[in-house]
Amino acid sequence: MITLDFLINAITLGSLYALIALGLVIVYGILKLANFAYGEFIMVGGYALYMISTIAPLPWLILAILAVLTAVAVSYFTELIAFRPVREKSLTALLITSFAVSTLLQNAALIIVSPRAKAVPLPQLFSTSINILGSDVPVRNVLTIITAFAIFGLLTLLLRKTVLGIALRAAADNFKMTRMLGVPANLVISAAFIISGLLAGVVSIFWVGRTASVTPTIGAAPLLVAFIACVIGGMNSLLGAVVGGFVYGFLFSFLSLLLPQGLLDYREAFMFVIVILILLFRPEGLIRNKYSGERVG
Repeated sequence: MITLDFLINAITLGSLYALIALGLVIVYGILKLANFAYGEFIMVGGYALYMISTIAPLPWLILAILAVLTAVAVSYFTELIAFRPVREKSLTALLITSFAVSTLLQNAALIIVSPRAKAVPLPQLFSTSINILGSDVPVRNVLTIITAFAIFGLLTLLLRKTVLGIALRAAADNFKMTRMLGVPANLVISAAFIISGLLAGVVSIFWVGRTASVTPTIGAAPLLVAFIACVIGGMNSLLGAVVGGFVYGFLFSFLSLLLPQGLLDYREAFMFVIVILILLFRPEGLIRNKYSGERVG
């Protein structure tokens, strides 16, 4: 039975997947890079929340902001140190670099912290519920939805109303022409990675909040789902990334409702079947967009 609680859970899951998919597509639109290290940016945010809390007894909101800024910094320096030197080589070099960065960040977490899950402090608000139309809804879910839609709105304003946003959209559509018009390549790409890291940092707060713990592989599962969401919505469309995230979140939630108890462990397999069926009829994704085969070079 579809209840308000069920719908809010589905919207919450879709919001998180949409944010991660957005972070992937913003970089992919310019570099044509499927960044497999993106899940580790989520992990970095979680570990920053854990490590800073053990060092300084700061208010939780300050801890969350510092964790998000840490993810932003790691994303930026990853572009500066790892991707920038090889981005003019080939897509293969970029792809291998993303795998290398992912492995390095995971191993750094294993060595510096621990392979075991670490408990992350959460505010009391994350464990409380409110009554909405007779349904008990976790406050954490409400905060996730509000934060996600606020980010969608702010990102829309950034892309449509600011010089940087116009440059980002132009670069995603035709990077060579954008450079010929005098837009600095490094500025646009660094801005894309900073926004991508910001989205990963925000997701890390709420993803860690689901289990109150962080592990070196915490970003692997949401990253895989985000890639699927991008494919569903369209890898060349920011709107498609959002749509794909929500479509996946709702389909996954409906499968949890429809499948018998013995098949719940196979929801991911059913999801892949549904994705294949979608791509058979819409190979370019649900949202059509002008495709540009060029990349930065």
